[in-house]
Amino acid sequence: MSDATTPAPPGPLPPAARAEFAGTAWEELPHVCTGRHGVADTPDVLVGVLAADPARRARAVEDLYRLLLHRERVFPATAPAALVVARILEDPRTLAEGRWERRAGRRPLRAELLNWLASFADIARLDVEDGVGTARDLAAARAARPALHDRVADFCDADDPLVREAALAATALLLADPALAPSVPRYAPAVRAVLAASADSSYRWIARERLAAWGEDVTGLVTAEEERRAALDRARELADDPFAEGQGQAIRLLEEQPEDTAAPERFGRRSGGRSGGRGAPAVPYGPTPEPPVAAPGSGEGYRGPWRIAREEERAEWTFTPYVGVGPLHFGMALEEITRALGEGPAVSSSSHHGEDRRLVHADFTESGIRALFRNGRLGCVAVDALTGPQVRLDATPLTGCAPSRLEDWLVHRTTPRPGSLTYSPAADPVFADLGLAIRSQRAGDVVLTRPLFLLHDWLDLWHALPGEEWDHS
Repeated sequence: MSDATTPAPPGPLPPAARAEFAGTAWEELPHVCTGRHGVADTPDVLVGVLAADPARRARAVEDLYRLLLHRERVFPATAPAALVVARILEDPRTLAEGRWERRAGRRPLRAELLNWLASFADIARLDVEDGVGTARDLAAARAARPALHDRVADFCDADDPLVREAALAATALLLADPALAPSVPRYAPAVRAVLAASADSSYRWIARERLAAWGEDVTGLVTAEEERRAALDRARELADDPFAEGQGQAIRLLEEQPEDTAAPERFGRRSGGRSGGRGAPAVPYGPTPEPPVAAPGSGEGYRGPWRIAREEERAEWTFTPYVGVGPLHFGMALEEITRALGEGPAVSSSSHHGEDRRLVHADFTESGIRALFRNGRLGCVAVDALTGPQVRLDATPLTGCAPSRLEDWLVHRTTPRPGSLTYSPAADPVFADLGLAIRSQRAGDVVLTRPLFLLHDWLDLWHALPGEEWDHS
């Protein structure tokens, strides 16, 4: 993390982006976690987008989402960063392909930066009361749209279909700016022909929503989408039934379907004609349950195998979904975690992939946490129910509580969109909006909550967690 008053030198940036970068007082423009230990400042993120190391590039792109568009909000640094990103698009290095956390498959960096600008443009259409940020931040985001349109539109005819689709998606959403309305007739045919036929369901949604907003008939598109979903649902049912007539044909149909590369946090989740209002309760009936309380802890001096730390013994941590928890930031290496916690791992495990040895997890017993890794980077933090830090959500404890009470409380806070609440095969609730899973941990005859804080690609607990974590109960 760079010093907040000393932005990182913009050496790797192309000249136009460097000029935009140098003309911005970044020290006055925070993102969601500016100044937090281990969290990159905006200048470091922007410089990292074109880093030579593919892992650093991927981390920088994900930081654009986590730090500058966190939970569908804009911040003082967001609009200036978007203007720099738009200038980066022209750099030939953005043609390099990679895997990005938000979308399946491989795609050029240029396409993923355009996807980020599409997310920016989508959020800029919200109002302050929707939680998008302050009026000043929203005004800055909206004011940037004409300049962004001028730079993004150049890629709407790109030869690469992934770049072309992403550019059209960003352009369609930027055209929500009234000043850009005269350009709608120019792009509407491509939005219908390209986006509405995309394998990416979020692009198809953008096409239907934007064309309808522009006064065009989308009845055929809506019908086609409904028929597509119904056919796939029927095929999945047949494919899962070994006794069903036509199972083989259903399996072949599903195998022939192009991969849906839509981001985990898809467009179209908010109010104003979108599916699912922000902050709406998942359960529309009954009063919200009382917040859970943490277990009181074992008596002073008790040192048995099931000793539960008392409130005054636990460190107090907060977490920011998909960014980090306490002093830990997702994407940290083991050495960075060791420095942040002030202790080395008591136990660690690795797996072998050919001649490579990859770190799987490390236990920090003094802190009461388990750090889980993928490709050497922190992707999940498990907090020990008995001795770990007390992590709070809106002042409510998540560590060491009765599992049923915490689950009930969280369910009433979950948005009702599909996939926002799932369960692992062990019946652990997983809250996708928060990047939070609640596992149970035994303390003698008592069972207490062991919260897991996760990145998007860890939400499928059964496949993401190593055996050592499943054995921890």
